[in-house]
Amino acid sequence: MSVFITFEGIEGCGKTTQVRLLANSLRRCGLDVLTTREPGGCPIADDVRRILLNPDNSALVPRAELLLYAAARAQHVAEVIQPALARGSWVLCDRFADATLAYQGYGRGLGTDLIEMLNEVAAGPTHPQLTILFDLPVEEGLSRARERNSLTDGPSEGRFEEESLAFHRRVREGYLTLVDRAPERFLVVDARGERDAVAGRVRNAVAERLDMHGLLK
Repeated sequence: MSVFITFEGIEGCGKTTQVRLLANSLRRCGLDVLTTREPGGCPIADDVRRILLNPDNSALVPRAELLLYAAARAQHVAEVIQPALARGSWVLCDRFADATLAYQGYGRGLGTDLIEMLNEVAAGPTHPQLTILFDLPVEEGLSRARERNSLTDGPSEGRFEEESLAFHRRVREGYLTLVDRAPERFLVVDARGERDAVAGRVRNAVAERLDMHGLLK
C-alpha cells in the first residue's frame, strides 16, 4: 500500500536530512521508498527551482513566485509523485503544498484562499496522509541554514535566507496555524538537538501514527 509523507519546516530545521534517515529506516522494513523534494523533483521543476531559490532574483514579485511554485508542483506531481504512488511506493517529499501556504500565504501575506485553489489545481487529489513539521526557533534555524549555505559549492539557493527575521517568524507561525487546522494529519517534531536524537523522535512518532510498532527501528 502506498503512503505519501511530506516534511515541512522553516529554513535550517533539518528536514532534508531527516527525509533521508526515515527513508533508510523504512527500506530496512522492506518497503519501496521514493524520496523527492519541492520545488524540483524532476528536470522541468528543477529548472523552476533554480529561478525561485537564486538570490539574484530578488525582484521576483510574490504573485509570480506563487505561480512558479504551482507550475513546478503540477509537473512534479504528474511526473513523479502520482506514478510512484500508483505503483505502491512510499513517497517522502521534502516540502509540498503546506510550504506554499506557510511561505507565500503567511510569510508573503498573500492569504490562503488563492493558494489553496492553486494547490488543488496543481496537485489534484494527491494529498499527503501524514505531514511531519520540524519546529525550532527561527533564529536557530536561520543560523544553521546560513552556515550550511556558506559551506556549499555550486550555485546558491539562499534567496529565502536573505529575508527578514519578521518574515521567517510569520512562516513559522503560519506552519503552526496549519497544524491547528489539520491536527489529524500533522506530526510536530522538536527539531532541536543532535541529528540522531531528532531521527529517533521521528521514527517513534511515525511508528505510533502509522501503527508500525516493532517494525520501524
